[in-house]
Amino acid sequence: MFYSRGFWGRHKRKILIGLGAAGGGYVIYRLWDSHQRRMLELNRQKERERQDEELMKIQLKNHFESIQRISDTTTLPYAMHELRARILEQLDLSELRDRLMQGKGQPGVLSPQERIELWGRLKILSFTRTVAALWAVTILSLYVRIQVNVLGRHLYLDIARTAEEQGDSDSLRSHGREEFLATADYLCTHGINTLLVNMQSAVMEVLKEKQLKDTFSIDQLQETITQILDLFVKIEGPTFWVSYLVPEDVSTYRKLMVPSNSSDELTHPIDTSKLEQLMSETRTILLRPDFGRIMDIAMKKAVELLIDEMGAEISGTAPLALAKLLPRVSQMSIPLLAEPENNKLISTLLRVPEIEVFYTLVYADLTLES
Repeated sequence: MFYSRGFWGRHKRKILIGLGAAGGGYVIYRLWDSHQRRMLELNRQKERERQDEELMKIQLKNHFESIQRISDTTTLPYAMHELRARILEQLDLSELRDRLMQGKGQPGVLSPQERIELWGRLKILSFTRTVAALWAVTILSLYVRIQVNVLGRHLYLDIARTAEEQGDSDSLRSHGREEFLATADYLCTHGINTLLVNMQSAVMEVLKEKQLKDTFSIDQLQETITQILDLFVKIEGPTFWVSYLVPEDVSTYRKLMVPSNSSDELTHPIDTSKLEQLMSETRTILLRPDFGRIMDIAMKKAVELLIDEMGAEISGTAPLALAKLLPRVSQMSIPLLAEPENNKLISTLLRVPEIEVFYTLVYADLTLES
């Protein structure tokens, strides 16, 4: 007993210091361990967030590529097929050519006045067909790419939301996106008639003083085509292209495009509010001044390409009489209306830097103007 008290008395300070050190060490260990656990959990959380972000990027990439494939393999090719059919059908030159050939081979079949009238119609329709094809393919290719970027932006926003909302974003049909892509057909099914009438009016005005015996150099041909396009724009007025490409509202579009006896709406309910939103956003983009500038850039590039192609055919020759130039003018509409994968105009427009920047801004929901 006394020994214990003496031991405690002699070693009390050391014992307390030792216990204090041990207790302090334990506290430090617990703090260190707690810190390590928090750091480990933080690292795990960051890794989960990184994996979720990577997954979102993969999902976005897959969805965007899916829409791009639909656009490249279905939407644009189908719209181009319909556009080609409508233009070549409504501006068919074969009957005029046959009658002129018949009159040439059988004197007396056509009177001089009839020959003049036939040649006059051939002149107007040849230019109308090619210039209308040039304008329509250019605007259609721009419109389809705008569609893809508008949809891509919506997919990004959808995928960035909760997992439940992401599940809904997988379906093109449920959100009206599939039907939105189908609006690319609107130009060739409903806008084309007015387009051809007004383009023909512009051609008639520009060519009214041009005689079949008048000679044309390649530069004069380019100037003539540019004059036709400029007058076409003046006839229609600013931002006229919107009425060709996008219907006024969903209900009007559905009545025009869906047969009255169709049961598709009942079988596959469509979110018309989403379709309305997509169409409204697209209409807004088409009305923007920066899109007007892109249209000018694209049209100038299209005219340059057309003239380069024609110049390659008549290179090194003296200026041609208009009568001899007409077959080449009308023939140029064929490559302009070729399938997208073989269409030089469409592939050329995709590589124009200003147009590429514009598509990026559409995707980011920005504008070239403040």
